[in-house]
Amino acid sequence: MAALVCAVWAPPLAAASAADIAASPAGDAARGNKVYHGTCIACHGRDGKGAIPGTPDFTDPDGALAKSDAVLLQHMEEGYRSPGALMAMPPKGGDPRLSDQDFRDVLAYLRSAFAKK
Repeated sequence: MAALVCAVWAPPLAAASAADIAASPAGDAARGNKVYHGTCIACHGRDGKGAIPGTPDFTDPDGALAKSDAVLLQHMEEGYRSPGALMAMPPKGGDPRLSDQDFRDVLAYLRSAFAKK
């Protein structure tokens, strides 16, 4: 079922660019936790190590969270396929209701919960 959730695709909506999102106010990790556990957890897992093959491991210090905020926000907005992965994260994680603020909140949560200190 998790693979099915991750494979959902929604048509891209007009939105701010990743640079615009990155330049916006910081995210709220507590709100990001709620969004992550409501949308992202099916593919990325409770522990951030990836629930399905090819999903990035957020706990790897040289992994996805080593990228800049602008790059990660762009991946959330536009979708992304990790090199060699069979599946791709769809734009907006498959949920067109997610806002730019949701992306900033999720990124704040990811960095607080999984990035190596």
